[in-house]
Amino acid sequence: MNTVKYKALALGMATSVATLLGSAANAVEIEYWQYYFDARVTAMEQLIENFETANPDITVKMSHFPYADYRTKVAAAIPAGEGPDVVQLFYGWLNDYVEAELIQPLPADAFPAETIDAEFFPMVQAMKSGDQYWALPTAVRSLALFYNERLLEEAGVEPPNTIEEMMAAAAAMTKRDGAGNITQVGMTAGMTAQDHHWWREGLIRQMGGEPYTNDYTSVNYNSEAGLKALEMYVGMATGDDAITAFGFMDEPQAAFKAGRAGMHIDGSFRIGSLNKQRGLEWGVTELPATTDGTRSNYSSYWVNAITTKAEGEKYDAAAKFMAYVTSDEAMQVWLDVVGELPAKPSVGLTEANANDETYGPFIRGLAYANTTKFADESAQRQLMVEMVERITLEGMSPADSLAKAAEAEQKILDEYYTK
Repeated sequence: MNTVKYKALALGMATSVATLLGSAANAVEIEYWQYYFDARVTAMEQLIENFETANPDITVKMSHFPYADYRTKVAAAIPAGEGPDVVQLFYGWLNDYVEAELIQPLPADAFPAETIDAEFFPMVQAMKSGDQYWALPTAVRSLALFYNERLLEEAGVEPPNTIEEMMAAAAAMTKRDGAGNITQVGMTAGMTAQDHHWWREGLIRQMGGEPYTNDYTSVNYNSEAGLKALEMYVGMATGDDAITAFGFMDEPQAAFKAGRAGMHIDGSFRIGSLNKQRGLEWGVTELPATTDGTRSNYSSYWVNAITTKAEGEKYDAAAKFMAYVTSDEAMQVWLDVVGELPAKPSVGLTEANANDETYGPFIRGLAYANTTKFADESAQRQLMVEMVERITLEGMSPADSLAKAAEAEQKILDEYYTK
């Protein structure tokens, strides 16, 4: 090899090594945390792989935890300078995370409020304070009625369109043993799952009432409509003609997955796990309407936010990652893998998605959905659980239990908004 060629080769090798060393020196690793839900983990793994391919100088390390432990771990890690740079949180927790200084506003230059207002579904504006957003979702949710195709066929009934049809179909699919114990429920029930949302934003509104005042600072369900909705809901599990049982197989979704429930109200996020359930043939339809055609639904979402731990180059990398996981591409991946609905109409309302046999009922449900603004989502949900238990376990009248729940929830709202 002549001297010129050798020097050129050596120079090229030196340049390559320097480039590699420079890349290694400039490489940034950020952490992403979410609660464990198998389809969500699978989707995020795919998004991280896509992001790292496009951004070879950034590595994203994902950690996930059981739902029951998730908030505690986040609250302990970030103040200690540990844990995630980008964190997933339920929209109803936003106020808690801001107050505890766990997250920081998204950079206004990369996430201009006017652009987000124009491009995302309006419900995400609950994440905005002034002219800045604190967090953004990849996907949004609504509720729909899942049904077991085999059990419907065996009972000789069709997927219901109205509440009355739903009750009749559930009665036809309910089975009992010789002692009268329910062995197969026609309809799942449980305020610990999605039923507290269905009761609040669905049934109460369908009965002619409103669960809260427009700004969600005052309880408004201790009313004739609220009582009617509660009596209907509890009535499904009481009496000789009960079509369900609270606590059946512990969790409502478990009963449906096991083929022991005819129908189940749940969010679009359940699609991914149901698709993996062998031997389960299921379909989905919009939440049933009242006889006069009135429909109401609940919408919610999980968001991602940049934590106060992220600083300097980690903050910049976290902002890049946030931009990708809220992109059109990421939303389509999330829809395909998890089943949650894109947070932008540009993705969700495409002809293919809006008319999809599975996703369509959820997407149509967004048109008549309301998003509850929680002060303390966990505590407010627990009050609904206790409201039902006082009736079914303690024998309290629905009217008295409803009034007690309303009083307790108003106290939570008053304490929060006063503070």
